[in-house]
Amino acid sequence: MQLQNVLRKLTLTLGGMLVVLAVVFPSSAWAQAPKIGYVNLQKALNEVDEGKKAKAKLKKDFDKKQKKLDQAQKELQDLKASIESQGMMLSEDAKMQKAREFQQKMGELQQTYMTLQQELATAEAKATKSIFDKMGKLIEEIAKEKKYDLVLESTESAILFAKDDMDLTAELIKRYNAKY
Repeated sequence: MQLQNVLRKLTLTLGGMLVVLAVVFPSSAWAQAPKIGYVNLQKALNEVDEGKKAKAKLKKDFDKKQKKLDQAQKELQDLKASIESQGMMLSEDAKMQKAREFQQKMGELQQTYMTLQQELATAEAKATKSIFDKMGKLIEEIAKEKKYDLVLESTESAILFAKDDMDLTAELIKRYNAKY
């Protein structure tokens, strides 16, 4: 146990000394600075031909499912209006039956909505994963070809400033469309 503590202290001391040496004598002082680039994957996804096709297909599926939801919602509104207009003429048992029917249809509509949302999310994830996988390979090709040491993914909050010549997004889009 005591030996482990000594080894741990020795490791921490050596690690600290290495950090100090790296700060005082940075290896980059003698070597070339790393070459860094970035890509905006969301922009690339929206602009590559396959991404546009996937987005159009998802929109078509969404519209079809939205139409189904709208129809079910209209039926529910019609049932509610029917209950309200016949309220005075219905017996208590009939009112209870209509109320149960309304609650059941409302539950079915909510379940349908959740199911359709899940289906759309799954379809979108499947479509984008395939495209992002292909983009990953192309990014690696571009980085190796142009001798980039590091390629980052840009989002609005991740990269605060970068020179325009560091942006590889247009190159990625061009190569993706040419290859796929």
